[in-house]
Amino acid sequence: MNKRSKIEIKGIFAKNYNLILNLITFGFYNRVINFGINLLKLKEGDKVLDLGAGPGKNSFLILKRMNFNGEVVAVDISDEMLNQARKYEKRYKNYKTFKAKINEELPFNEEFDHVFLSFVFHGFENEDKEKILKNAYKSLKYGGYLNILDYSEFDLNKASFLIKIFFNKFECELAKEFINLNLSSFVKPFGFEKLEEHLLNSKYIRLFIARKI
Repeated sequence: MNKRSKIEIKGIFAKNYNLILNLITFGFYNRVINFGINLLKLKEGDKVLDLGAGPGKNSFLILKRMNFNGEVVAVDISDEMLNQARKYEKRYKNYKTFKAKINEELPFNEEFDHVFLSFVFHGFENEDKEKILKNAYKSLKYGGYLNILDYSEFDLNKASFLIKIFFNKFECELAKEFINLNLSSFVKPFGFEKLEEHLLNSKYIRLFIARKI
């Protein structure tokens, strides 16, 4: 990953990813994840592809939301992250991990009901975002859902003081570009039609839901 991104995380931060994010956001990160997952159009028996799954907790929460009646495949490139996710894989036969870069071709073909990306899409250059969307389209069944939980579109210059501090101190250049991206228009050429979006934390974070058409 290039210097404009902070997506690939290593070392101590990777080993304590959820803990550190909750500390620097004063517990807000967990609330956002739970709120977003509760808005997914999940039903029991669904199959979900979690791209950029990190330590795997979000994948577990998705499986739990389906009352453990379904299947989740957690994809990440980091061994440190996947080692944490594998603790869920050992406990649940319908929780699987898969090591891969999500912006390179994946072997899945029309087998998932949902693709989920949580605070990862913003960290890729546009050409890599396009590759991720192609993977999502290929992996989803027709009518399947693309779910992107990430920053919404907003003017950083008009944002609250805390948001400005967070973006300037902790976020990457690509995140600052992402908040100016019209996501509906961006995903449409890749076979997705926006269904709805849910704004969280006033207007700075959203769950964007589109459907494969």
